[in-house]
Amino acid sequence: MIDEAALDFSASSLTLLNAILAVVMFSIAIDLKPQDFKVLAKAPKPLVIGLLSQFVLLPALTFLLVLAAQPQASVALGLILVAACPGGNISNFITHRAGGNAALSVSMTAFATVAAIVLTPLNIAFWGSLYPPSAEILRATNIDPVNIAITVGLMLVLPLVLGVILNSRKPALTAKLRMPLQWLSMIIFVGFIAIALAANWGLFLAFAGSIAGLVIVHNALGLGGGYLLATLARLSPFDRRAVTIETGIQNSGLGLVLIFSFFGGLGGMAIVAAFWGIWHAISGLALASIMSRKVVTP
Repeated sequence: MIDEAALDFSASSLTLLNAILAVVMFSIAIDLKPQDFKVLAKAPKPLVIGLLSQFVLLPALTFLLVLAAQPQASVALGLILVAACPGGNISNFITHRAGGNAALSVSMTAFATVAAIVLTPLNIAFWGSLYPPSAEILRATNIDPVNIAITVGLMLVLPLVLGVILNSRKPALTAKLRMPLQWLSMIIFVGFIAIALAANWGLFLAFAGSIAGLVIVHNALGLGGGYLLATLARLSPFDRRAVTIETGIQNSGLGLVLIFSFFGGLGGMAIVAAFWGIWHAISGLALASIMSRKVVTP
């Protein structure tokens, strides 16, 4: 039973994953300056639409998917948890490849990361409690939203603040660090996920087939929902690409940290997050390739 399976993941591995994600977040943050936030304050509509798409629309669509598919409890909670996470760290790279507003994408990642301190535990608790099987897991684990908020803050928000400060004070240094650090952090992150999967390959193969379809549909809902909301909000094609990708690329690395920190590496949840980490990169790059064929301007 996938609800009873647990992935092999040591405390030292969890610490390493925390450190890797902090470096990834720092590499994103050194693209930002305090002035970027002032610009968005004057024209906040694209940012607000993006945050609504991530933290309201995607969790709601996820819940509808869960109701329609009726997956096992841990799988359902894994989908809900991934949807509750902020945008993924590769969304900025993919938005740039797609010819979208990369500056908006980076800012959305930053704002969503800060908002995640409150909204991620809130969405997990709210939507997870509405599906009776996953509500049982939440009751059994008795997670503390404050602890989740502290984990998100230390792992994502602190590196974000430090990156913005360094970029504002030492722009020449961050210009040299930016590209090598982003590539290095992503390579290390992908390598870490590959090693973790290899250590649990038998369990992953046993259950991935039944989860793959759900993850693919879930990711398509994120991308499609983001595009639809941005279109209805009459955002420019340039901004719409950023919102679409930011909604469909989720921080599955953060999801894995929360799963191993608070849910004991529960099999269904961990396999959902791990498969998300692989699939959203494939779908995002494929979509970027299609979008980039038509050039749009700010």
